[in-house]
Amino acid sequence: MNIVGITACPTGIAHTYMAQSALEKAGKKLGHKVMIETQGAMGIENELKKKQIDSADVVILAVGCAIEREERFTGKKILKVGVAEAISNPQKVLEQAEKLMTQEV
Repeated sequence: MNIVGITACPTGIAHTYMAQSALEKAGKKLGHKVMIETQGAMGIENELKKKQIDSADVVILAVGCAIEREERFTGKKILKVGVAEAISNPQKVLEQAEKLMTQEV
């Protein structure tokens, strides 16, 4: 499965990057391609390209605050979860994304 996403927490420091790392590691372990953009104190990092978004099966937004440019994901299947959930249960989040992928939009 091809997954893209954004992680962002209110302060935009540690939890943003912890969620990114957790989702990418769990995705690799499960055989998925996971690319995560971070939004926080440093602004947008690892910005997702249009081609990456277009080829994604599902989008994970692991956020605890408003994010920039969410409209890029219009028409995609989107799973919204909290940052803490992505950090503590990344495999569960990816399993939810798998289920969402099989549902009709």
